[in-house]
Amino acid sequence: MASLSELPALRNYSKPFGIRFLEYIKKGKLSYKTHQAIVLIVTFLAYTCYHATRKTTSIVKSALDPQSPDVGLKFPWRMTYLSSPAEKKRFSWVLGDGWAPFNGSDGSALLGELDVAFLSVYALGMYFSGHLGDRMNLRVFLTVGMVGTGLFTSLFGVGYWAKIHSFYYFLIVQMIAGLFQSTGWPSVVAVVGNWFGKKKRGLIMGIWNAHTSVGNIAGSLIASALLSYGWGWSFVVPGLLIAFVGLLVFLFLPVSPESVGADKEEDEVGSPRKIGEGVTEPLLGSDAEIKETAVGFIEAWKIPGVAPFAFCLFFAKLVAYTFLYWLPYYISHTAIEGKYLSSETAGNLSTFFDIGGVLGGILAGHISDRLDARAITAATFMYCAIPALYFYRTYGHISLVMNIALMFICGMFVNGPYALITTAVSADLGTHSSLRG
Repeated sequence: MASLSELPALRNYSKPFGIRFLEYIKKGKLSYKTHQAIVLIVTFLAYTCYHATRKTTSIVKSALDPQSPDVGLKFPWRMTYLSSPAEKKRFSWVLGDGWAPFNGSDGSALLGELDVAFLSVYALGMYFSGHLGDRMNLRVFLTVGMVGTGLFTSLFGVGYWAKIHSFYYFLIVQMIAGLFQSTGWPSVVAVVGNWFGKKKRGLIMGIWNAHTSVGNIAGSLIASALLSYGWGWSFVVPGLLIAFVGLLVFLFLPVSPESVGADKEEDEVGSPRKIGEGVTEPLLGSDAEIKETAVGFIEAWKIPGVAPFAFCLFFAKLVAYTFLYWLPYYISHTAIEGKYLSSETAGNLSTFFDIGGVLGGILAGHISDRLDARAITAATFMYCAIPALYFYRTYGHISLVMNIALMFICGMFVNGPYALITTAVSADLGTHSSLRG
């Protein structure tokens, strides 16, 4: 065992190179709050990139399977309509007649199979990623996941230049990409959980969880802007971006206060101590706590609140991911004011769902903090989402303004409980009193 005199050296050795560089420039240790700021910024950027690469598929679908009037050369946010066969032929040189094997009669079904394969592997990988993350350095684990995601997202786009038309190539690439994507969420939540206490948990996590919607917006805009240059660029550029941010994660992300020798005392001063709750209790419990109180799959379902919140999240994610993968495709195939929007414009327009999601996540977190009622807040948002989705389907085609307004409202009510349950509620359940025996 190392002696006490060696512990500072060990702690310094585990510091990321970027943190050491910042301390060298400052000529002193970084404060606890500075470390917290770095954690929030780096993890926000990391998961934003995860969602940006995930969103590209939905934007490119209309290029792979152009069954509606298709795109011309446009700038982002310019509303372009192509409604006549002559216009479609005149601009067909941009994207051609789709991409085999997705431009056939079963093209939509094949694209759907890619989504199912991706999400199936992603869901399975999430389970194992949690266990691996507990046993590995989360900074390294997250870096590997991001670089791997970037690599296989780019390989999907390489099929454009390599003239690959094998469905199984795209299927395998998507499945491996889904596996690497599964490293993101468990890692960033664990790292943030190591640094933040329970005070204003809903609001802080509601703001931080905006990375999901911001990533979708960024992915939509990037993929849409590059679509006219060839759909391969819509995959390669986000892939390179997430790999670059992965390197920043490796250089700057402090996994826990202990790993960088950060002092919690400044946060403890003036913090009210609630009955039965330590002020230093991390957001999701410390690593040591998780290992000491680890429960099995069946035992986890017995924790009060897990089952209802799990089912609520199931339906919230069902709607959210349907919009994530198919909203641009739906918009481009639906006549608005009697005209069809181009694929690029449809991709840009779909970002209003995610803009509403940002507001919904923050509102749900703030309201649940003020009322101290997570369940009531989540249920209210879910019930409001039902008529919102119906109105969007029924009246969204009347006008562009109506479509945008209803899409924004849908995003707010769907992503509100989604953000609340995956962050603050998960943290509450992870530190539930029943886990202490």
